[in-house]
Amino acid sequence: MPAITEHIGLVYHSDALKKRAALLMDRFDIPRCPATPESGFYLELNEYGLALCQAGPHMPGPVRIDFVGGTMGHRQRFGAGRGQPLARAVGMKPGFNPDIWDATAGLGRDGFVLASLGCHVTLCERSPILAALLHDALLRAADDSSIGAWVGDRLRLVNADSGRQLQSLAEAQRPQVIYMDPMYPAGKVHVEVKKDMRALQQIVGPDLDSGELLDIALRAALRRVVIKRPKRAGFLHDRKPDTSIESKKTRYDIYVTL
Repeated sequence: MPAITEHIGLVYHSDALKKRAALLMDRFDIPRCPATPESGFYLELNEYGLALCQAGPHMPGPVRIDFVGGTMGHRQRFGAGRGQPLARAVGMKPGFNPDIWDATAGLGRDGFVLASLGCHVTLCERSPILAALLHDALLRAADDSSIGAWVGDRLRLVNADSGRQLQSLAEAQRPQVIYMDPMYPAGKVHVEVKKDMRALQQIVGPDLDSGELLDIALRAALRRVVIKRPKRAGFLHDRKPDTSIESKKTRYDIYVTL
């Protein structure tokens, strides 16, 4: 299934949002839709933020990234902290918060959690649609009185291909940890896929270069590369890691580069 990014435009219905919409369209090269389309995906900007919508009968509701409320807000406030498998997988220790390059940022959830625990995280996402959603979510989070101070300091968004970006980094810019959460092939693990992940799969398209990205990451990371996988999945491209850390449904495969 190919990515469908080129067919997605931005809809807004209020002149008060014109400047904000223009900045999004210019930064992420997204065309404007003069009216809500009758079918397919589109972006809608309103007073609540930017959302990915799908027109047509019986379509799921909008997908909006929210780091302040909902599931992510609850996870940030009441999660397992630095003892959770994700934090241990990237090598967090007392007094040590690694700099992390999230090479497949997607909806930004794991990168946000790591930043909330003290890491400086670069969210790299090559899809302009997902990057626009992340950009909007980060702006709203930066305006929140409870988390805004550290969001602006610890999270940076890059709309680019991680492989190319990592290869162009100067030695002093290389991240200590590179984190990857590649799209898992459909049909390999029989689980119910939530609406936001179904939308992501359709927007991003198939994962054709995760093996190449892993090779690049292994050369670029100063300390380790961490690959997020479904717990029962095989190793990415049959590359056996140095060790793994498991949670209930997820496995973090760790490749040491020191």
